[in-house]
Amino acid sequence: MGVGGGLGKSPRAASKIGLKFVEIGDRRVLAGWAAECAERVLHLYEVRAPGDLRAREAIAETRAFAEGGPRTKGIRTAAWAALKAAREVGDPVGVAAARAAGYAAGTPYIHDLVSPHQVKHVHGPAVQMALAEELAALEQLPARRAGGGAEVGDAAIRWAVERAPEGVRGIVRWLPETTFGASRVAVLSRQLDEGLRS
Repeated sequence: MGVGGGLGKSPRAASKIGLKFVEIGDRRVLAGWAAECAERVLHLYEVRAPGDLRAREAIAETRAFAEGGPRTKGIRTAAWAALKAAREVGDPVGVAAARAAGYAAGTPYIHDLVSPHQVKHVHGPAVQMALAEELAALEQLPARRAGGGAEVGDAAIRWAVERAPEGVRGIVRWLPETTFGASRVAVLSRQLDEGLRS
């Protein structure tokens, strides 16, 4: 039986070596949460790239999959398009917001086998959402630069943890614990990881 009703073991793996696998139901739960995180900062991308629908389309594809749609090539294409948009927008806030959408659309394609490499893929949408909000706050209130505006990103991570369904928490708990660096993205990722594992 899988964690959160979806994460389980391949029968053959369970009987022979006990490897843990991410199932389609887990991907749908993860995708729904990832889409919600990306939607929170979609407007931050679109005001910086008027008329560019790539981030929005990536979120829509992710949401459709989360709600029971098939895992199609269109989702992956939308993910790559959103990440390309991130490279092209030329603005740090827009970069993070578009990455949140691109990473969200990548969640249906996380590797079947649970591994440390998956941590950044699971964290990506929420971490980039938090980074986008933090950077946007710094733009609006330059005086906050002295303190780094970290409280904005920290609050966004707490929101993501609160919004995470048990299925997402179950996936994270199955992932091997990892170490994090000192960059702001690494700090946000560590906060998210700790929150989801608690």
